[in-house]
Amino acid sequence: MGKTIAMIPARMGSQRLAKKNLRELQGVPLIVRAIRKCHEAGCFDEIWVNSENAEFGPIAEAENARFHQRPEELGNNNATSEDFVTEFFKVHDCERLVQVHSIAPLLTAAEVRDFVAAWQGSTHDVMLSCIEDQIEVAFKGVPVNFTFAEKTNSQDLTPVQRITWSITGWTRETFLAAKAAGQTATYAGSVGFFAVSGISGHVIKTQTDLDVAEALLAAAQG
Repeated sequence: MGKTIAMIPARMGSQRLAKKNLRELQGVPLIVRAIRKCHEAGCFDEIWVNSENAEFGPIAEAENARFHQRPEELGNNNATSEDFVTEFFKVHDCERLVQVHSIAPLLTAAEVRDFVAAWQGSTHDVMLSCIEDQIEVAFKGVPVNFTFAEKTNSQDLTPVQRITWSITGWTRETFLAAKAAGQTATYAGSVGFFAVSGISGHVIKTQTDLDVAEALLAAAQG
């Protein structure tokens, strides 16, 4: 099996929470938590921090990770994850890339390890993390997993899969081939889903999100 790389995106700019990757949770910066989690998972050949800002280089080095400085234009608000993942893939040779988001700090090392194992044991080109919500869900007024014709007990419903982006996996060959063909590479090929807990899927985008994560972590530690 080819090389599996962990890639932690760390854009310095943020519209809703300034320098969010450097914000601390129980005294530890989110970016540092992500690096340490990848080390603890013990399933990666290499661990990379990917940022347009050189300030993350010494942080990565101090935590025994590598640093990839992407072009500055791939760190602005208009750049998409597909843009910087493509640029990373073109520079680094691997079979699989696992994007581990620092802004999902409650995702555990065990879940990272299980995600990678499940993906490597499958035939999927893409693996998306999701929260499985077993509750009635409608889209634009139309039922998705239930019917207005009858009332179904929640435990009997088919769960909906709410994508979290806490952790995502792509195969390099399929991703780059889709980009070369002018297609959307993020969902190219066979797509699988890996369920994480609602807590692990909590993503930090605002100060309130960070406050909630602090409370959840404190509660989990008793």
